[in-house]
Amino acid sequence: MNVLIVFTHPNHQSLSYSFLQGVLRGCEENHVIQNVQVLDLYGENFNPVLTFGEKKKRRNMHKDPELEKYRNQLSWADKIIFIYPIWWGRPPAMLMGYIDRMFASGFAYKDNGKMLPDGLLKGKSVVCISVMKGPTFYPMFWLNNAHKILMRKALFQYVGIKKVKFFEFGNMENPKGKHLEKIEKVYKYVQKMNSIA
Repeated sequence: MNVLIVFTHPNHQSLSYSFLQGVLRGCEENHVIQNVQVLDLYGENFNPVLTFGEKKKRRNMHKDPELEKYRNQLSWADKIIFIYPIWWGRPPAMLMGYIDRMFASGFAYKDNGKMLPDGLLKGKSVVCISVMKGPTFYPMFWLNNAHKILMRKALFQYVGIKKVKFFEFGNMENPKGKHLEKIEKVYKYVQKMNSIA
């Protein structure tokens, strides 16, 4: 199994980075995982700004040579693990910009005249690991589960990815937030996961 980890946080002293280390430790101890690549969006200075116009058509985004490396990573991966904080009820703008630019027509999906297109990333699975300051129940009860609906239905289902696992941790700026326990939970999941889970 090939695993691509998309890490989105500007600070390597952050709790998100600690979760990245837990995921990497789990990958190292999982005999099913053959190869791992880490894409640190801030570390790579990824340009999240989607631009198009007369010279650069949106319909040609799937062939943009600037993004070839990142398309190859997504094509290569059997499982994609996203690690990011929740800011203002949603993933950071950096990650949303990556999605805007990478999940393009002709690469991630193909229009077919129906309500849902043909997803071109079928067979892959996703794990989303997110942390936030607010309580864990906040997105579900106050925001109508907007984060998970956005990621599962508006994005992954649209491009053909049906298997999505969420770890959504709240109270993570609280000293009593059980940080190590939650990192251990993710580590153990990754240590045992396969292409199906």
